[in-house]
Amino acid sequence: MTIRHVVSWRLAESDPALKAAQAAEIKAGLESLRGQISGMSALDVGINTIGPETNWDVVLIADYADEAALAAYQVHPAHVAVTGVIRGLVAERSCVDFELAAL
Repeated sequence: MTIRHVVSWRLAESDPALKAAQAAEIKAGLESLRGQISGMSALDVGINTIGPETNWDVVLIADYADEAALAAYQVHPAHVAVTGVIRGLVAERSCVDFELAAL
């Protein structure tokens, strides 16, 4: 069954221009993972545009063939490299993984 992986980040930066640049850097890094990881069937990254005072700044939504594919993604060298950059920019992280119901 397909696993949906949803991660949100709140950036540590308070300056709007720097925050926007960092969000764009995170988005580009995550989007570079498309096609590199076996078992990943979809990957979307969004930067928040409404309510920056209360909403999270960046979100990743990715689908994996199964739990094993998600586990392989977590340790994939390309993913590990991107997360190294992200960790240096964020204040908070939230994650939810769930099975998608068959249509």
